Amino acid sequence: MRSWERALAVLEALWERGQAAGHGWALDTELLPPHLQQVNVLESQGLVELAGREDRAELSVLEGRPVRWAARLTPYGHDTLAYGQSRPRPEPPPGEAAPDRQLVELIPSQMAALRVFVGLTDRLRVPPADGLAEQVRAASCDHGIKRWRLYLTQEQMASVAYGLWLHRMTGSAAEANRFGREYGVVHSPTRGSGEGPPAADDALTRPVGGVCTSPSGGGSGATAGTHQLVPDPPP
Repeated sequence: MRSWERALAVLEALWERGQAAGHGWALDTELLPPHLQQVNVLESQGLVELAGREDRAELSVLEGRPVRWAARLTPYGHDTLAYGQSRPRPEPPPGEAAPDRQLVELIPSQMAALRVFVGLTDRLRVPPADGLAEQVRAASCDHGIKRWRLYLTQEQMASVAYGLWLHRMTGSAAEANRFGREYGVVHSPTRGSGEGPPAADDALTRPVGGVCTSPSGGGSGATAGTHQLVPDPPP
């Protein structure tokens, strides 16, 4: 376990025991010796506060026994714990993605649109799929090819398609069209029910005559369940 992981473990133990006690303090009898040693390091970093004489006297009255030592998180310690628990997880190495996830590489303009989409979660009637916001936070950029790398489930890919569809409806079609060409997932509002996750057509082939058609579609015109690729406005 790395040093920052040990520190987070101690902060979490202090927080949980303080909350369970009701007064916010973790007492000497509630922590393991290794945690007690780490607390001194965290106190020197301003993340933990040790109880003074008056605090120990009050705690002794509450506990009905002498309390010789107690510690609790400082505001900085609380924020460190909150940030650490929400810290983006490292992406899996290439070739080691979970079986239910697909590597998706987005250009900067697609990633910018996706960040706007997940940032509106609380205001949308059809919010981003579960876990998509975490994937966006954990995404890494391959600066060589200028692509953002995410590992998404099929549900999350459909949600990305919906977010890019919103982006297309309010200005630029390039991002949604590119996602449809590269991953075969395009949001289809004509197939949506008005509730639940956005519907998406994941069986699209290359665009023919400006229209994405499914392998079973025999015609070249746009029909229900397909989308016409809207070109970008001229510069």
